[in-house]
Amino acid sequence: MSNMDRRHFIKVVAATSAAAATGLYQTQAHAAEFTLKFANNLPASHPMNVRAKEMAQKIAEQSKGRIDFQIYPNNQLGSDSDMLSQVRSGAIDYFTLSPLILGTLVPSAQISGVGFAFKDYSQVWAAMDGDLGAHVRSQIAKTSVFAFDKIWENGYRQITTSSRPINSPVDLKGLKIRVPTSPLWTSMFRSFDSAPTSINFSEVYSALQTHIVEAQENPLAILATAKLYEVQKYVSMTNHMWDGFWFLANKQKWDKLPKDLQAIVTANVNAAALAQRDDVRKLNESLTTELKQKGLVFNAPNNEQFRDKLRAAGFYAEWHKKFGDEAWSMLEKYTGKLA
Repeated sequence: MSNMDRRHFIKVVAATSAAAATGLYQTQAHAAEFTLKFANNLPASHPMNVRAKEMAQKIAEQSKGRIDFQIYPNNQLGSDSDMLSQVRSGAIDYFTLSPLILGTLVPSAQISGVGFAFKDYSQVWAAMDGDLGAHVRSQIAKTSVFAFDKIWENGYRQITTSSRPINSPVDLKGLKIRVPTSPLWTSMFRSFDSAPTSINFSEVYSALQTHIVEAQENPLAILATAKLYEVQKYVSMTNHMWDGFWFLANKQKWDKLPKDLQAIVTANVNAAALAQRDDVRKLNESLTTELKQKGLVFNAPNNEQFRDKLRAAGFYAEWHKKFGDEAWSMLEKYTGKLA
């Protein structure tokens, strides 16, 4: 190898290493007509980012290289609150966010996370692909962002602790539990006389490790991919909330895309969402054995006692009033009567 070839090789290796170090997926080696940035809070190994990487490659291929769809996983561009501000301002093009955290901007978005509402996935997808999802998207569209048709999957959320299993509402009394920055989450756990603390996801591991909080709640897939099992002991399969991720886009940036490219992005985002839903369901179902092997202790409480406690505490009546009769009736169309 000549000195010139060697210098060129070293430059290529250095550039490749630098790109890899950022954790950034890039679909184009050459300059594209449109560079689109998608940010999220999940590890690169989570099904969301696995499917997003496939989606980015398809978008590049179908657009014939006109779009370079870049993915920034694992809070690389900031906390949930930071990234929500960025997608609103157009600093990033796309962002996936829980409906409940989106509730800080669009209050009605939280309705899909009402505690112990959806009893199974048949109710979830009927609602979110039906009238309830359409209603929420129409409210989101009144802001500087919009949501694609198909919501992505996070899963049913479970409570984990370092101190004790949760078998009944009594076990939640006084529990220092991390919740996302969302009024609905805080309200629900206060109804159980817990001590909820709002912490962005990027800080959850350290908060559990240093015992700022003793508990958190998330689907098993996040418990595994974020390695929260290293700082927790008990997993109570409460299924207390179903949670997903709206795939949000900045309207102004979106309008700059030609219609043919909008169609390519839309088709691939929605198709990836459907594939990712199935991935997460399978992953959550398979993780119990794996997490037990890592030392976690599982229990499965009766959910009806928690629902009764929320009714008695006035939780459902309070949120019915906040969401309004129209939205609440859409929710109960799929869940049945809650209060």
